Amino acid sequence: MGRVFVETERLVLREVEPDDADAIFSLNNDAEVMRFLNGGASADRAQIAGELIPSYLAGYQRFGGLGRLAAIEKAGDRFVGVFKFQPTDDGPLDEVELGYRLHRSVWGRGYATEGSLALIRKGFTELGLGRIWAKTMTVNRRSQRVMQKAGLRYVRTFFEEWPEGPIEGSEHGDVEYELTRDEWLAMGS
Repeated sequence: MGRVFVETERLVLREVEPDDADAIFSLNNDAEVMRFLNGGASADRAQIAGELIPSYLAGYQRFGGLGRLAAIEKAGDRFVGVFKFQPTDDGPLDEVELGYRLHRSVWGRGYATEGSLALIRKGFTELGLGRIWAKTMTVNRRSQRVMQKAGLRYVRTFFEEWPEGPIEGSEHGDVEYELTRDEWLAMGS
């Protein structure tokens, strides 16, 4: 099993490993899961195994152990999704983007919030991060609700080019939320 990054009451968030290719393919091949990421386009298993997972593994080296994390449900040891917790390629190393992608079978159970809160706590208490931020499409209300429950606050609405071309709802733009270490400390977390 990949190195455990953080545990919650119900989840283990660990480094992705090559054996996760089928699980990530299943996740990324669900049109509803990918609706706000690529418009629900089909995944390519060979691309996941040959390009995506190797880029995740390289990211751990590049970002000092930060990156994409497999979410494993403790009850049953089941792969339920992937969290993102890493700087952008050209951004400051103490500013990390938070993201989450979970199987529909676990939607509504609070896993995205639970994992996000654990990552935020680790980021501010152990990793010395100054800012954690997240973004989603303006029309993705569920993801925004997770950000709010995790303590992030709305920063801005913006418009960017989608590599795959416009997808349904992209005309409304994207939103960015953030939480700084100082804000987190002021919340008494």
